[in-house]
Amino acid sequence: MHKDTLQRFIFEKTPIRGSVVNLNSTLQLALNKQHLPIGLKRALGELMAASALLTATLKMNGSLVLQIQSQGSLKLLVVECNSEFGIRATAKWAGDIQDTETLFDLLAQGQFMITLDPKDGGQTYQGIVALEGTSIATILENYMLRSEQIDTKIWLCCDGNIAAGMLLQKLPDTMNQTIHEHDIDTWNRVGHLADTITDDELLQLPTETLLHRLFHEEDVRLFEASHTKFQCSCSRKNVAGMLRMLGADELKSILEEQGKIDINCDFCGAHYQFDAVDATQLFTSEITSQLSKEVH
Repeated sequence: MHKDTLQRFIFEKTPIRGSVVNLNSTLQLALNKQHLPIGLKRALGELMAASALLTATLKMNGSLVLQIQSQGSLKLLVVECNSEFGIRATAKWAGDIQDTETLFDLLAQGQFMITLDPKDGGQTYQGIVALEGTSIATILENYMLRSEQIDTKIWLCCDGNIAAGMLLQKLPDTMNQTIHEHDIDTWNRVGHLADTITDDELLQLPTETLLHRLFHEEDVRLFEASHTKFQCSCSRKNVAGMLRMLGADELKSILEEQGKIDINCDFCGAHYQFDAVDATQLFTSEITSQLSKEVH
């Protein structure tokens, strides 16, 4: 089994591409401090696998964020994956959740959000759609077809310890708008073959073995593996920026009531503490920075 890898592949002489991802320590490091109900752990694992698969289709230096929001027992699932396949994830919920409850048992008036956040100064994109489907995979397939007009098939699985996924896409022919029956036939055929995959195969088999078992009669080219990892982007600097947005009066009120400001990162559990001196410096350093920019 290839642990914590993503491998892209293409079907030669067709517009069909794909990728397979396996998350082991990436999943465990991202979720082991959060004491999640098993149903949410599995859902987050599938969403983490999906985030890597979708990131692999993007030509962007930045981050992709997948969110499921709901008015039910589940309030929020959020996963962030950057261009180097650094992934973090967290969940928020209310009340006791039983081990037998699945993600869709916990949703009410839910919506799915996908955000693309470029690091190179590009424009942030956000799409919001209703939760259409009975699995995370079908929700994403529906989103890709309706919002991006790209035929996409996704398979996801998580047993609580390992998460895995496979994606197939049929790219539009931007140079030639003619629809080739050969491409449609190939797309339908590889889709039917891929639908025979089992959760155990997806979780346990090396990518080469998996693709050979599914597509041994197809001409598939497998590319070198990329490695996934747990990576949280939180920092004292980022927390300081968030506190500045609250304003001096709000921070003063919190300090008068609590004596200090404690912030815990929902993703990694890191703890940040700011006292009255720290809070004053937040706004002093901001003024100094502004004056420096004006001078130069």
